Amino acid sequence: MGYARKVGWVTAGLVIGAGACYCIYKLTRGRKQNKEKMAEGGSGDVDDAGDCSGARYNDWSDDDDDSNESKSIVWYPPWARIGTEAGTRARARARARATRARRAVQKRASPNSDDTILSPQELQKVLCLVEMSEKPYILEAALIALGNNAAYAFNRDIIRDLGGLPIVAKILNTRDPIVKEKALIVLNNLSVNAENQRRLKVYMNQVCDDTITSRLNSSVQLAGLRLLTNMTVTNEYQHMLANSISDFFRLFSAGNEETKLQVLKLLLNLAENPAMTRELLRAQVPSSLGSLFNKKENKEVILKLLVIFENINDNFKWEENEPTQNQFGEGSLFFFLKEFQVCADKVLGIESHHDFLVKVKVGKFMAKLAEHMFPKSQE
Repeated sequence: MGYARKVGWVTAGLVIGAGACYCIYKLTRGRKQNKEKMAEGGSGDVDDAGDCSGARYNDWSDDDDDSNESKSIVWYPPWARIGTEAGTRARARARARATRARRAVQKRASPNSDDTILSPQELQKVLCLVEMSEKPYILEAALIALGNNAAYAFNRDIIRDLGGLPIVAKILNTRDPIVKEKALIVLNNLSVNAENQRRLKVYMNQVCDDTITSRLNSSVQLAGLRLLTNMTVTNEYQHMLANSISDFFRLFSAGNEETKLQVLKLLLNLAENPAMTRELLRAQVPSSLGSLFNKKENKEVILKLLVIFENINDNFKWEENEPTQNQFGEGSLFFFLKEFQVCADKVLGIESHHDFLVKVKVGKFMAKLAEHMFPKSQE
């Protein structure tokens, strides 16, 4: 009995040790990647059923193939004695386990493998780590694992049902920018789901304030903008950002090209909603906004900005709203568009742009300005 008890303890220790190493590996393997490609916010529809393209980490290097199976090192349990029938069966089971493990490694080495998909039980453990740990490197590893799994539609529901939304949202209060960015990425991936959006709306004001006050062009600011863009894909929660539109225009004018494009995606979502047109026109815009219409500006930035202005023109009936035009203050987007001659000079300045598509869009925008804003002047 003493020998059997010792063997049992040794076996249990080996099993527990191996399991712990595997869990730690699955949580920390993503930290070895210097660049992550997470699901970015866009102006598409909310996908409540299908998968969202998400990042999966593969840093495995596997040089084995089936011909090397005999070279694999197999650990045999103490009771697998050579020359006995029970020992032969135990050794066969050990070889089978080693083969399955080797093939699992090979599968994880494939770019199309599901190596980052955790079971509900594993997701629960990761959420416990996020909730209980205060160490930044543990939080970062756990949030990377959650972010990868939140890129799949079925896991978004599981993480929500496990109570993961408030657990991850609580991390937004941290001062560590790396951990905060990872939490925003997780929430961004989870927000591509109608029910998750309904529950995440309570954090929109906090995310909005943090995004505006974050360091300009920082990773935290971009992650916050992507989350807000996803949350405004539908019209349901756009009104919650009405008081921050002026700040978004400020970020657009001051930010680099990446920040500009991300802000434009957010503003484009708002501009497509007729109910937000008046809020957009009421927003204060920097005087430097007109200078963006020049030949040196990025083509994509010019085109998106023109689309936003066109949507506003289409949604706002200038003649019908003429009695209420005094509600818009000086320096607002309304006055920026109302000053037709100034705006026209800025836009006409890029009619000689080398890109044909830009020329077409400029001509279309000019025609709409003349038709919608000053119909009487054409008589």
